[in-house]
Amino acid sequence: MTKKSGMRVLEKVKVGDLLVAEPFLDDPNFKRSVVLVADHFEDGSVGFVLNRPLRVNISSLISGFPKFPAQVFAGGPVQRDTVHYLHTVGEIIDGAKEIAKGIYWGGDFEKLKFLIQSEVISPHDIRFYLGYSGWGEGQLKEEREIYKSWIVADSDPNYVFYNTDKVNLWEQVLQHKGDTFSVISTMPDQNWEN
Repeated sequence: MTKKSGMRVLEKVKVGDLLVAEPFLDDPNFKRSVVLVADHFEDGSVGFVLNRPLRVNISSLISGFPKFPAQVFAGGPVQRDTVHYLHTVGEIIDGAKEIAKGIYWGGDFEKLKFLIQSEVISPHDIRFYLGYSGWGEGQLKEEREIYKSWIVADSDPNYVFYNTDKVNLWEQVLQHKGDTFSVISTMPDQNWEN
């Protein structure tokens, strides 16, 4: 949050931001999740959960995909039968959209397969996601302003590609945000019902 004229106002969400679930969010799709916002527009928003690794390899999911030891993540509860990818090599994949400094989304899938087969792209350069997180018009704003479900944080390519400890990513992002968020990051993950 930022201060303005003595009042606290919510930070605006923009493409490339991280949405960090508040500690009491019980939705199993988003509990203690960190979501990278890939698209944000008047009609809705799209993002990918960064800290839900699956026990599956991309080569076993897509027929004819080159053998490639890249892990797959659950990107969110929407269209779980679709595959999306974030990567660091947008300058060599046609059609890739830069969503934050050093983080690109999508692009020419055939070129991607060629670059993987040619060993130009390593598993550290790319992350694959099954499904995505989506919000309709006004939904994300309502979740943030009324229900206080999300904390906005800055993204960093390290969170997406180089941090191997995805399980603790929620805590790490809040600690890096500092102030009271560091305290929130130490809250135990438990069911508060009796």
